Amino acid sequence: MTTTVQSSDNTLQNKGVVQARTANTPIVSILVVNYNTREMTLECLRSIARETSIPHEVILIDNASHDGSAEAIAAEFPDVHLMAETANHGFAKANNIASEMARGTYILLLNPDTVVLEGAIDRIVACAEHHPEAKIWGGRTLYGDRQLNPTSCWGRMTLWSVLCTTTGLSSVLRNSALFNPEGYGGWQRDSERAVDIVTGAFLLIHRDFWNLLGGFDLRYVMYGEEADLCLRARALGARPMITPDATIVHYVGASEQVRGSKIIMLLKAKLLLIRDHFPGWQKAPAIWMFRVWPLSRYWASSLVARLRGTSAGHERAQSWKDVWAKRDEWWHGYGGQRSGSNQ
Repeated sequence: MTTTVQSSDNTLQNKGVVQARTANTPIVSILVVNYNTREMTLECLRSIARETSIPHEVILIDNASHDGSAEAIAAEFPDVHLMAETANHGFAKANNIASEMARGTYILLLNPDTVVLEGAIDRIVACAEHHPEAKIWGGRTLYGDRQLNPTSCWGRMTLWSVLCTTTGLSSVLRNSALFNPEGYGGWQRDSERAVDIVTGAFLLIHRDFWNLLGGFDLRYVMYGEEADLCLRARALGARPMITPDATIVHYVGASEQVRGSKIIMLLKAKLLLIRDHFPGWQKAPAIWMFRVWPLSRYWASSLVARLRGTSAGHERAQSWKDVWAKRDEWWHGYGGQRSGSNQ
């Protein structure tokens, strides 16, 4: 069935929402991409239905899951627009496909490993209506234990931030705004603030602006998609922002690859982001710092593992060793020319 969720009436006193309602269309199209996270996805959908009052639709792409996700979703949520795919498109392409079906004034990207809290979707849309100049909006995310999950946003990479990352300064001094600039060290995500990048796990964008940007760049196979999107948006005048009023739980990584494979994909994405968004003269040193990063991390973690004698330390060292051994896979990052929205 390909119908849309009907929501209870709730008035937001602003022109954009009134226009959307008058046209008998949803205010927000919620895009969810699932891959083998059946129970979490069902919990996510239940929280959307429970906590969202403004008119909305849910468009869910199942990326060829083999855990019965599509069948369970169809049975419990017949009003969700379910697209059960026979191939795994990945995150970027699946969202691009889903966005073509969207009818809302806004598009909300929402991970399946999330839970909507206290009207978070209503609240993030209200923030967008009050701050249209931002063009992209995010919220506050918590881990499953309700402790702060700082990955709702981060700063853009710079030569300084790459140096801090690859030397370990950003990890050792996480609460330092100077030495952890990408993580906005010291900020608890408890105030409205302009940021460089909003996580794709909970990202609101005006549908027209999404279409202007062409959606996600498909060269970013996994990771980096939202960073590239937000940086391209900033080049067009956007100033993404975070509101603490919209809070969700983000369990993080429910369907991720094992650690070594994740690091390889992150490296590929970071190297492509450098090529796409760094000033010309800064590209070479930034790329080389990331290229030697796994080797330096292997040496450092091996030393720590020997001193502490913990199995977890040895496993961490082995992961970095495996990444370095597979450097032919990530050395040049994701490749190709900038792609269109559905190429």
